[in-house]
Amino acid sequence: MASIAAAASSLMNGERAVVLLFVLRVLSSLPPCLLSHGLALCSLAAAAFHVEIRLENSSSLLRFKTRPGASSGILLAAVTLPTVLISKLIQLSRAVSPHQVSYEDFEYLKMLYWAASVSSFGVLVFLYSALQHSPDKAYPPSSNIQSTSWLMSCCIGLYAALCCVSLAIMSNFGLQLAFNLFWVVCHGFAAVKLIQHLLNTFPSCASVGEALLLSAGIVLYSGDMLACTFTKINERFVSFNLVSPWYSTNRSERSIIIQSVLLALLVFPLIFKLLLRLWECPSTMTSDARTLSEVRRSLLFFGSLACMLIVIAPSWMQFAQDFQSHPFLWVFSFVFGEPVKRLSLCVYWVCLIYASVIKFYNISKNSKVERILLRKYYHLMAVSMFSPALILQPEFLDLAFGAALAVFLVIEIIRVWRIWPLGKLVHQFMNAFTDHRDSDLLIVSHFSLLLGCALPMWLSFGYNDRPLAPFAGILSLGIGDTMASLVGHKYGVLRWSKTGKKTIEGTAAGITSVLVACSALLPLLASTGYVMTQHWFSLLLAVTASGLLEAYTAQLDNAFIPLVFYSLLCL
Repeated sequence: MASIAAAASSLMNGERAVVLLFVLRVLSSLPPCLLSHGLALCSLAAAAFHVEIRLENSSSLLRFKTRPGASSGILLAAVTLPTVLISKLIQLSRAVSPHQVSYEDFEYLKMLYWAASVSSFGVLVFLYSALQHSPDKAYPPSSNIQSTSWLMSCCIGLYAALCCVSLAIMSNFGLQLAFNLFWVVCHGFAAVKLIQHLLNTFPSCASVGEALLLSAGIVLYSGDMLACTFTKINERFVSFNLVSPWYSTNRSERSIIIQSVLLALLVFPLIFKLLLRLWECPSTMTSDARTLSEVRRSLLFFGSLACMLIVIAPSWMQFAQDFQSHPFLWVFSFVFGEPVKRLSLCVYWVCLIYASVIKFYNISKNSKVERILLRKYYHLMAVSMFSPALILQPEFLDLAFGAALAVFLVIEIIRVWRIWPLGKLVHQFMNAFTDHRDSDLLIVSHFSLLLGCALPMWLSFGYNDRPLAPFAGILSLGIGDTMASLVGHKYGVLRWSKTGKKTIEGTAAGITSVLVACSALLPLLASTGYVMTQHWFSLLLAVTASGLLEAYTAQLDNAFIPLVFYSLLCL
């Protein structure tokens, strides 16, 4: 018994224990109609657990340079996105019977779940294959992992069977089943290609888990927009229904605009790189003119960027959605639909950002205060910026989040490519706000903070019977994470582990502060018309689990904690 306990303790660290409790909490809330999805999540979690243990005891993937000091995080990353979607399915299942949510919307979300799940599972199969074909055969001394290779085969077989059966029931067989199977498998292949590209192009910028979450998210986001486009093509040019009708579910103009612009910006670096190669082609240029000047390169960049945002992206929007006017005119009319409230918010945001950036930029250049503590003030700034807008103007905040993320992408592209005349200036300015999780090649912390606050709100549009769910990012990052860092740094004595920096005092402060914020926020939301359906026991579990994850994980917590907290709030 002692040897079994020792073996189990060597395999189960704090992060894995919290993740497994998180998955079990979600599975315990499953309705019967989602049983196959829950079994698939179990298979995914078991496979991720197996691959993570194997990977951390092997040097076969050293060709991928991951972020120093971070664990692989494969288990956490593999289950996060599928669990978010299955939590949303559980939430919608409470509204399908009373017809508050259409059956098509429910089936469409099921399809998104399988696309996200297959993306994660595809990456796991790729990592497992790399481990199997590597000469390195190191295993944990406390457990005979080599003799349990059959576990991965069982997980793959069970997962594939569940996926095929579920899609067959949804599609009623025929061509739609073939298309849906092809579609989810394409997500898996695309996620594998993308994670390889990310780890090779941006070495030492992310852990395997962070790259997995980012790859699965981008593939799912891109696939959703492509499915919407294919639906329009099928409706206009094909006489039979090849694409499932769920893809034609109602989408808001805001979501189409945000999705088109962000995907255009994600694709833009590849297009710009191709244009540079064509311009520098030896067959069309003399040897003296092969190196472009900084000014000409800058003109090419801004010209192609303008073409992408002014011509290509709006054309895509208008094809995917029946706008009554040009998308830019629609945005203009939307903003001025309530000019006093929305323009006042814009002025408030600009003043707050300007004052905060100037103040903390000077402090960061001249102060000896730890950079991580200075950055927590930006978390507090996120609370003061986003909370009033989320309560009073959630639709406008939806569009503002998309615009801010687009601006961040453009700025980061300019910084990485060193586009004249802004590239070096932006690089020097951004370096003042980096910490150990950022690299000189890629700065990701501001993206993760913005997405951490935005994703719970974006996921909550439509049916939402849990009023705190849209605030998951603001509460967990702006309040919980900030208080945990400040209290832990100043008063923390008892550490969660011998090697880690996180303290029990900091975690307790983070959990307590979020509970206090929730108790203050719920009456305020009730006064604005929200129906209170949040159960305090479920809220306590959600806050505690997200607080423990912040204490134990070595991953980029801005990316994972809001999604975990949101998933638990939806139950």
